[in-house]
Amino acid sequence: MVDGDGDGAVTEGTYPQTRQIEGGYTVLELPSRETALEWAAKIAVACRCVQEVRAFQYDPAG
Repeated sequence: MVDGDGDGAVTEGTYPQTRQIEGGYTVLELPSRETALEWAAKIAVACRCVQEVRAFQYDPAG
């Protein structure tokens, strides 16, 4: 989870209510987890809400 209060604090975990997506989602193809966290912090600040980061479709060649 990346906090949206401006400091971009990263914490482990997920939303407690994971049965549904509230508000939508963003899919980005990025080179690393660190880059994903940077983008999540930007989105969190812009949307003023916490962002959850998940990796999927791992490409072992990438």
